[in-house]
Amino acid sequence: MKLSITQLILFLLPFTLFSQNKSNVFGGFESNSQWYLNDKGLKDEFNNPTAHPEDPLRSNNYLFLNYKYANWSAGIQGEAYEKNALLSMNPKYEHTNIATYFVQYKNEKIDLTAGYFYDQFGSGLLFRSWEDRALGINNALRGLRFIYKPTEFLTLKSIYGQQRTGFDVSKGKIYGLDSEIGLSKMLKYKISELSIGLTYVGRDEQTDIINPNFPSLTNCYAGRLNFNHKSFYLTTEYDYKSKDAVVQIQNQISNSLIKPGNALLLNTGYSKKGFGIDATFRRIENMSFFSERGANGNLYNDRIINFIPSLTKQHHYNLANIYVYQAQPKVAIIDNDIVKAGEIGGQIDVFYDFKKGTTFGGKNGTKVALNFSNWNALGGTFYIYNPQDYKTDFLGFGKRYFTDANIEITKKWNSKWQSIFSYINQYYNKKLVEGTTGEINSNILAAEATYKFTNTRSLRVLGEHLWADHDKKNWAGATVELNLNSKFSIYSSDLYNYGNDVDYLRNHYYNIGSAFRKNSTRIALNYGRQRGGLLCVGGVCRYVPESSGVSLSLNTTF
Repeated sequence: MKLSITQLILFLLPFTLFSQNKSNVFGGFESNSQWYLNDKGLKDEFNNPTAHPEDPLRSNNYLFLNYKYANWSAGIQGEAYEKNALLSMNPKYEHTNIATYFVQYKNEKIDLTAGYFYDQFGSGLLFRSWEDRALGINNALRGLRFIYKPTEFLTLKSIYGQQRTGFDVSKGKIYGLDSEIGLSKMLKYKISELSIGLTYVGRDEQTDIINPNFPSLTNCYAGRLNFNHKSFYLTTEYDYKSKDAVVQIQNQISNSLIKPGNALLLNTGYSKKGFGIDATFRRIENMSFFSERGANGNLYNDRIINFIPSLTKQHHYNLANIYVYQAQPKVAIIDNDIVKAGEIGGQIDVFYDFKKGTTFGGKNGTKVALNFSNWNALGGTFYIYNPQDYKTDFLGFGKRYFTDANIEITKKWNSKWQSIFSYINQYYNKKLVEGTTGEINSNILAAEATYKFTNTRSLRVLGEHLWADHDKKNWAGATVELNLNSKFSIYSSDLYNYGNDVDYLRNHYYNIGSAFRKNSTRIALNYGRQRGGLLCVGGVCRYVPESSGVSLSLNTTF
């Protein structure tokens, strides 16, 4: 069933009218629209100007309403993609329709949900359903979820459903069981916290393969431990995925390579006032996991069951996100130069505050943050032909994917001035990560200053520069942001690829815009160019093409 925007509004209108008389009804509306323009000054690699798509006006819209009464809750979300979704979004998002809905009953011991729901087991390496509109991800399960808490130290979960894909659901069925046991509560520890968890996730999907060498049901198991003692913490998780067909190219399922998968995650750290250190290690082998096997390799994170973000520093500078790392959980045996079955590596963060009155702290103190991350392909033996196969070494490091070493210094000079200085050194193996060509070494310098005129009025100025020895070479960037008051702000930015070896690719990516906020409503207007490449949120990425246009966004809750 497809609905028009008018039909959707009329369908949800009774809920909206009811909300005017009931304080326990709430909801929200979000709209992101863009008019794509012909831009003769923005050239592609073939020296062609960027042209707008066939339907230049595109819009993504979300309207959701939730109702709560006593122990009962219900909700519904409608979505409209008119005339089409924004560029690079999943093409399954089209027209207008009811997207998700649920009914829930919850008390102190029982939580039962029917319809669409979101959840996560452990770190999410086996199962996570979530929504991220900026990335176009909504992999909610449609089915049943039952949570039972018989005691304060035991939580049991069971799930069953089919995953959302567009306005439909996947063919594959998802089953799950999860338990969380709070040993510290059970044993009445007062200083330390200790808990363990056990997880099972199953994916059942029939394929068109004749006489498959793998069962339709893929079984996955995980165990985890969480420990906290004063300022020290430690978490670890191990996951195992049973033997299944390895899909290297989207929609190409065969009996040629059948392998299990596994993952090991370890995170530990120590923190106290003024000092903190956090270290993470992760090893992943053949852990791509989709509700339909053939979805492996799609560009939209469609039908993905698990959550494997890149564990690197999430930079807020534009130039630091040109060569951004994506986690590498899948198997690809292409040739002698591109062979991979996962990733191994980690990152470490160190935070230190120099106290006021010290040499480095000065009058108002100084904050320093250090970060280092490094990721490699799994080491082992790979057989490319007759037949394809591989054998990995558990702690073997293969070719390097990515390295990022950076320092950030934050200094508050007085009640009005604050500055941040950053240096970032990166290595990016574009050939191995993206399957294209090249290895890039880059250095990035960034400096920003914020001046507060009043508590609500401020000016922020940012300058950044990237030096790279390959690919698009050097970049320069600048941003100016003025907050006129607590409600209204304006900004202007530009990224200039002045060092590109190809003269017609030395593009400016400029943007000007403003935002207005009042209570729970925000409206933003922007004109400019979108740099093509990866757009990442929380370590999960999607590709966006180069474009030029005017965009308008509206977000409100009620």
